[in-house]
Amino acid sequence: MRLIMKKLIVIIIILVIIFIGMIVYKNIAISNSNNISIQEISQIETYITRIYMWKEITEQALPNFEDINQAEDTWLWEVVKKNLEDYEFSYEQIQEKAKELFGEKLTKEFPKEGTEYIIYNEEIDKYYAIGMGLDQLEDSFLLNEIQKTQDGYEVEIIEYLEDYSQTLNEEEDFIVIRNTQEEEIGKVNSTEEDQVKEIVKNNLDKLSRKKIVLKLENEKLYVERVYEIK
Repeated sequence: MRLIMKKLIVIIIILVIIFIGMIVYKNIAISNSNNISIQEISQIETYITRIYMWKEITEQALPNFEDINQAEDTWLWEVVKKNLEDYEFSYEQIQEKAKELFGEKLTKEFPKEGTEYIIYNEEIDKYYAIGMGLDQLEDSFLLNEIQKTQDGYEVEIIEYLEDYSQTLNEEEDFIVIRNTQEEEIGKVNSTEEDQVKEIVKNNLDKLSRKKIVLKLENEKLYVERVYEIK
């Protein structure tokens, strides 16, 4: 009986690993040959998702910068707000979350007066998030290539938009895939959303690419640089 249980546990573990691998693979356009593990890919994708925003609010979902302190303020603080668990928070919580996301190299401080979407309430000495008007275009990315470096990774991503405006129409219930210039490159039925990434993989030449330089420090990732690939 114990032997059977052990075999079942081993089988379950193997199936879980395979399942995780299948999920991660769906989010990669090109296989890398740099011995990157599934766990590393998952950590990289999770981190980039945390800092990836909405271009209608921050102009670019992920702006270009040579140093994190040169990043656009709107993007920087919206990333922090996105990763705060509550809608009301102290100045210290904002600063701590910024360091957690961007590391000790970040020297910028949150403006005491607040921002357009993070409002200061003098009566309770707290900041609170206000709602934002988002369109039907979802900013998305696909991991394309990953290269290990001495202190982290260089990650190439493919950027695209998922247009859900047609899902509101019962007669034309589909998702349109667009590039960042909002040009259509394909469409899928809303019930076949898993096909979106296949369209992206087959149209890489029509989409913009960016390189993200990540530093791995104490098992945590921090973005150091982002630039567009021409």
